[in-house]
Amino acid sequence: MTDLDTAGTAIGTFLNGLASGESTPGGGAAAALTGSQAAALLSMVLNFTVGRKRYAAVEEEMRGHLLRTEEMRRELLAFADKDAEAFGAVSACFSMPRTTEEEKAARTEAMQAALRGAAEVPFAIASLCGELLELASPIGEKGNPNVVSDAATAAHLAHAALHSALVNVDINLKWLKDDAFVSKMEREAAALRASAEESYSAARAACTETLGVKI
Repeated sequence: MTDLDTAGTAIGTFLNGLASGESTPGGGAAAALTGSQAAALLSMVLNFTVGRKRYAAVEEEMRGHLLRTEEMRRELLAFADKDAEAFGAVSACFSMPRTTEEEKAARTEAMQAALRGAAEVPFAIASLCGELLELASPIGEKGNPNVVSDAATAAHLAHAALHSALVNVDINLKWLKDDAFVSKMEREAAALRASAEESYSAARAACTETLGVKI
């Protein structure tokens, strides 16, 4: 079996899981995988840029970006599993006994802790996607123009992944009783959405300028 065959099998297995009647993997994991693909595309543009004489003036900057996009690619891929684990922790709480008052209290405490984790994981995914959007602009502006269309694709994917992840944050916050935590997360999510729109606009403008095609 070739590497390509192995990759196809892994992707197919993941998609089969998404399509199944099971609760995991779900939207958060899909957002993480989408973000990881965005990071990979930015890395590709950078790999077509670094080490080439034509781009010597931006070599150091592009190498720094490449280190970060590769780091985020791995982090986001890992978050696909972490999101499934976080949701699994929530699901496990539903099977906890609740006959006595003590059992009910323990179940509620466990559920609240699990919901908090289920909100924090997709928020981390969204934050990484926000950083990818920030990088898409300088990469789209200074990267090898022959592959900047891939930077544009990365920007679209990162934008979609960010908003998809934040949906999963919002739905878990809805059931949390810790008002201070909920308010903090809502403020941070709002700030992330706002900064992401600015970064997305800048990335699209940079790629459009380089490509001569509106993206």
